[in-house]
Amino acid sequence: MSGRSDPPALPLGACRPNRVADMLARMTGGTDPALVAQQAAAIAAAWSPAGSPASWELTAAQFATLAGDPELLALAAEIPPDRLPALLFTAAATALVLELTPHPLRASFPEIGGPQPALSTDFAERYRSFCLDHRGRLAELCARHRYQMNEVGRCADVLPALAPAIDEDREIVLVDIGTGAGLGLHLDRYRYAYHGPNHHTVAVGAEDSPVVLETSVRGTHPVPLAPTRPRIIDRIGIDAEPLDLGDAAVKAWLAACLPQEIGAVTRFERATAVATARPARTVRANALDVLPGLLQAIPHGPLVCLVDTYVHVFFTDEELRRFQDLLDLAGAERDLDWISIDPLVPLGGAADRTVLGAPAPPALVERTRREGVFGVIARTSYRAGTRTRSLLGIAHPGAAWLEWLAPQPGQAS
Repeated sequence: MSGRSDPPALPLGACRPNRVADMLARMTGGTDPALVAQQAAAIAAAWSPAGSPASWELTAAQFATLAGDPELLALAAEIPPDRLPALLFTAAATALVLELTPHPLRASFPEIGGPQPALSTDFAERYRSFCLDHRGRLAELCARHRYQMNEVGRCADVLPALAPAIDEDREIVLVDIGTGAGLGLHLDRYRYAYHGPNHHTVAVGAEDSPVVLETSVRGTHPVPLAPTRPRIIDRIGIDAEPLDLGDAAVKAWLAACLPQEIGAVTRFERATAVATARPARTVRANALDVLPGLLQAIPHGPLVCLVDTYVHVFFTDEELRRFQDLLDLAGAERDLDWISIDPLVPLGGAADRTVLGAPAPPALVERTRREGVFGVIARTSYRAGTRTRSLLGIAHPGAAWLEWLAPQPGQAS
């Protein structure tokens, strides 16, 4: 998802091309295969690390097969680096598997209403053969599409960050930046289950919702969960290319971009039904261009909550400064929250701060370098013209786990 009009940078710092390789890749229209391999390996490590539930084995196997096979890497390397080669290639392969239902390969992929299938022992061989046999179709799909991951499970990371606003019983105008298909705009219409240690689960949200978002709670600090739902009185999505869930082809592509893990597949299918039944307003534009006017048009009184998940990490330093200046101006006149779930920036080994501009604690920087990419949950709040920045937690990219952090010195919790 992106609120920008230009292509995003690579999302995984461990595989970001160096400047020379990136320049050569752009000149030739492709990417160094070694960089694609690094990207695929980094994604597998971030999404499906050792010890992950068995339901994530397929995701790890797809990226591991790509990373270790020269012929598949050659195909993926034809994709320019700014189109996220490893992710786009794997999404295209998934799309073809779901469309063509090849036997027995299709049996390793989940279906709505069923369990996560066991991964066959010869999966890598069959997956490789399928991709090579359909290389023409794969190239066509990769040329026609961009990678778009609409992971509704990330709402489980946003909800605790809204706890102060819920506790204050504020009316909320929710503005989702880089909204994609708009699934995040309906976070108050979902049910949430936070599974802690000793089989202790805290459930909140809409009790009758068909969408249940589950995540495992890590760490020793409790996740702040308000007993009531946020009072959202208006919801607005901003995206350079909003996605129409009423278009079957669009929906099929979005489904292919998901990790093929039964939880992710199921919650996407159910969330699209919620979003389709109650469509929210969407603005097609660059967020930096339209936010000033949009914020001015919202009546004073409600709390404006800006939310982005894996969007601002793609902004340049200049764009981040412009965005922060924009918020400072708006926050001087009205109460405002910005909730961000983004990796540390700049992407790569030099990552040392949040997109909010606050330095990251050394321990968190070290974890990023050791564990790979995860989302950092942070909030900038404006109350009566005073700005407070808070580093809140960290979360798995696909909503598998959530860890709340101790309040940092000098900031609110």
